[in-house]
Amino acid sequence: MRKKGYVIYPFGRRGCKRSMMSIEMTPTEIHEGRLGEQIRLTVVAPTYREVESLPHLIDRIGKVRDRYGLDIDLLIMDDDSRDGTVELIADRPEKWVRLIVRTGNRGLSSAVLEGFHSASGDVLVCMDADLSHPPESIPLMLQKLQEGADFVVGSRYVEGGTTADDWGLLRWLNSRIATAFARPLTSVRDPMAGFFALSRATLQAGVDFNPIGYKIGLELIVKCRCERVVEIPIHFENRRFGASKLTLRQQLAYLRHLRRLYIFKYGLWSQLMQFLVVGALGTLVNLAALTALIHARLPIRWAVALAIWVAMSCNFVLNRRFSFSFARHGSWLLQYVRFVAASSLGALINYALTLWVLRRASAMPPQLAALIGIAVGTAFNFVASRYMVFRAKHVRGERSDR
Repeated sequence: MRKKGYVIYPFGRRGCKRSMMSIEMTPTEIHEGRLGEQIRLTVVAPTYREVESLPHLIDRIGKVRDRYGLDIDLLIMDDDSRDGTVELIADRPEKWVRLIVRTGNRGLSSAVLEGFHSASGDVLVCMDADLSHPPESIPLMLQKLQEGADFVVGSRYVEGGTTADDWGLLRWLNSRIATAFARPLTSVRDPMAGFFALSRATLQAGVDFNPIGYKIGLELIVKCRCERVVEIPIHFENRRFGASKLTLRQQLAYLRHLRRLYIFKYGLWSQLMQFLVVGALGTLVNLAALTALIHARLPIRWAVALAIWVAMSCNFVLNRRFSFSFARHGSWLLQYVRFVAASSLGALINYALTLWVLRRASAMPPQLAALIGIAVGTAFNFVASRYMVFRAKHVRGERSDR
């Protein structure tokens, strides 16, 4: 039956709708049958072709429900796998398992956010369906939330946390580098974790959710402004069934996601850093062009001027794409004219200072003199670019950089 963008499958009371759009704790650590009384908890598991893992995940969550007396329901957010997931859930007896099949906006992060907003629980848990995260750690996560945590992470990198023995050097290195990139955003040891818990109130306090890629936990920590993030140690296991969804495209999406979060958290300072990175690349272009023009025996005055113009054009392209991407949907020709005009003062300072240094120190390599001019002119160029060329009323409200 179709209704308002959903296809409702007649699976009794459970239903299924198609959307268009560790540590092992003992009874002495967590009191069985008493934790989380009157608290409803929803586990959201985003899936794509995980039908082999789902029966094991459901069974393990069921054991946690029974052992600790928790009111847990499982919401599976499936990106139209067409691998038998719909039939599997239809045949399961558990009334606390629901399935939403998404046919529109796919992707792990959007699946989790949609799942959280569709969930009925007061506490929300996200975990992978491939059995890499231990459902047995959910009671401890709930306990930490009850003790005052804003956000609880199932962590591989705190004391007691472990990973499977066959992770391999490259996978470990990839994870560590990605973690280092996120360090200015949070002090969490494992911000890449996909196993985490938060209250509905914390979620509702968040603003401007627009994740890309698969690191939705980091998005929530930053944009919900979580101050007390608690990490509990887990054992991260390799998947038992199916294939990994991590690709080079996903890793590049993570870098784009980081950029969005830096802009959200640091605003103008983040733009300045991006501008400086672009400026550093422009410096290399400037020096390379200057060297080539001098080698072609062009007069030094003309060589310096042309090298500045080449670098300026390169900087315009990169700044329009990255530093001030929120404004790149305007006319590129008009913006280029404005950029050249706005940067003319910085370029003039760069040009004049470079020639002045060369006159004062004739033995100095032209490239070194150019570096001095570039450094002084850059400050003028940033202010002019930010407030004259790539103007925007709302920087933090950016919805997409694609």
